[in-house]
Amino acid sequence: MASPLDFLISALVTLLVVVDPIGLTPAFLGITAGLPTAARRSVAIRACLIAFAILTGAALAGDWLLRMLSISLPAFRIAGGLLLFSIASEMVFGVRITRQSETAGKAVEEHVRDIAAFPLAIPLMAGPGAITASVLLSGRTGGDMIRYAILIGTIATVMFACLLVFLAATQIERVLGKTGNTVLSRLLGVLLAAMAVQFVVDGVKALWG
Repeated sequence: MASPLDFLISALVTLLVVVDPIGLTPAFLGITAGLPTAARRSVAIRACLIAFAILTGAALAGDWLLRMLSISLPAFRIAGGLLLFSIASEMVFGVRITRQSETAGKAVEEHVRDIAAFPLAIPLMAGPGAITASVLLSGRTGGDMIRYAILIGTIATVMFACLLVFLAATQIERVLGKTGNTVLSRLLGVLLAAMAVQFVVDGVKALWG
């Protein structure tokens, strides 16, 4: 069995590559387009906390839960891809509800909760790949509590990295301006749609491969 340090390095590299905080920036910008700065910060924090809870749960009991519910990861990937595609299509055609038109604080808060959970936390941050990685890394702990603690700490570190990237994304949007943000939202919608289709393709391949 690898030493705790080797396990830490392996877990950190694996989760950073799979979650890809930098790569999530465009999706975050597109999904939170129109939100005020405070609401966007709230989305970032909520999404990271939700994703942390999901990945930690996957590390501790993911394999058991999926077997109990008879849910395969390919099926989860396909479902996530289809739902993500619906969000992407709204972004492309400009029919997503903008927060500037929302006058009720309660409506804004509900929207923040919704997009933090989906599609940011699931399936972009804690998607099938990240869940699979967490389950596999958990299997490498050998039941050692120190390695479990290292794994959970690593997940927290990756989520914190995502939070830092999301907060910096707000500054990027300010530089772009209104016109730039409108163009970027459409472009990112197309990219998000491509990601969604890839989720479905990968899921189908895994089922029929």
